[in-house]
Amino acid sequence: MDVVTIGESMILFTPDTKGPMRYKSKYLATIAGAESNVAIGLSKLGHKVGWVSRLGNDEFGKKILAFLRGEGVDVSQVILDPVNQTGLYFKEMISSNDVRVHYYRRNSAASLMKPTDLNESYLAKAKYLHISGITPALNDTCYETILKAIDIAKRNGVKVVFDPNLRRKLWSEEKAKKVLLEITERSDIILPGIDEGEFLTGEETPERIAKTLYEIGPSIVVLKLGEKGAYYYTKEENKYVPAYPVKQVIDPVGAGDGFAAGFISGLLDGLTMYTAVERATVIGSMVTMVEGDVEGLPDRDQLNGYLEQFNKIDIHR
Repeated sequence: MDVVTIGESMILFTPDTKGPMRYKSKYLATIAGAESNVAIGLSKLGHKVGWVSRLGNDEFGKKILAFLRGEGVDVSQVILDPVNQTGLYFKEMISSNDVRVHYYRRNSAASLMKPTDLNESYLAKAKYLHISGITPALNDTCYETILKAIDIAKRNGVKVVFDPNLRRKLWSEEKAKKVLLEITERSDIILPGIDEGEFLTGEETPERIAKTLYEIGPSIVVLKLGEKGAYYYTKEENKYVPAYPVKQVIDPVGAGDGFAAGFISGLLDGLTMYTAVERATVIGSMVTMVEGDVEGLPDRDQLNGYLEQFNKIDIHR
C-alpha cells in the first residue's frame, strides 16, 4: 500500500446553473470529500491507495462506496453504519469567483468515527498516511481517531502528510489553531494554503510562514500560493515553484486536494522536491478547469499530455 487516507466523503449536490440556490430546482449529485479526492487522484496516477471512513448504510453511502471502488481505491476498511446517515453538502456557484459550500453533516456516520475503527496492521503497510484538519473538527472521537492514526504511523515508520484544510464553520478559531498546531508538530509533511499558514503562525510572508512551520516539527513544508504557485522549505533547500497557466477557472473547489495528490505522487515516484511540487501545481491547475471535485484529476497519460503543452515531460509514464 502506498498511501492510506482517513476522512469523510459526502454526496455533493451542485445546481445546473450559476446563481443563488433559492432559485434552483435541478442538481447534479456527485462524490466529494478532501481525503477521498486525494485517494482518487493518487489512484488515477497508478498508486495503491486505501481510504478509511464510515458511511451510512443507505443509498448515498453505497453510491460513494461504489464510486471509490470503481476508481481503484481500496475501501475494505470502510464501515457501513446501520443507524447514522451519509453526510451531504451543496455547492452554490454564484459565479466562477464566488463559490459557496453548505454542509449537512451533523451526526453523519463519518462524524462518529472512533479510534477502534482503525486497523493497525492495515495502516502499518502504507508508506504515507494522509490526513486533513477537517476530520478532527467534526467530533471529539474523530479528533481522537486522527491522533491514534498518527500514533500508529509513528510506530510503524509511516510518514504523516497533513493538509490543515481549515474549515472555520466547523469549530472556533481558538480550538482550530490549538488542534491544527498539535497535529502539525507530529507531522512529517504539511501542505497549508497561504491563508492557513498565516492563521497558524501569525506570519505574513511565505518565507516566514514556512520557516515557522518547519521549526514546529515537519521536515517538509509546502505552501500553496494559488495563482502564484507554491513555496517549499526543507533542511536542504527552499524555493518558489511557479503556477501553471489556467485558461479559465471553472471550479476552484478541489484544487488543493489535487495539489496534495500530485505532491505525494511525486514523492512516491522519487522525483526531486522541486519537480514533485511542480507536479502538484500542475494537477492543482488542471482541477480548476473542470467542474466537480474529482472530475479534473488526471491519469498518467493526461498529466503528461498537459505537461507536453509546456515542453515539460514527466519522467514517469
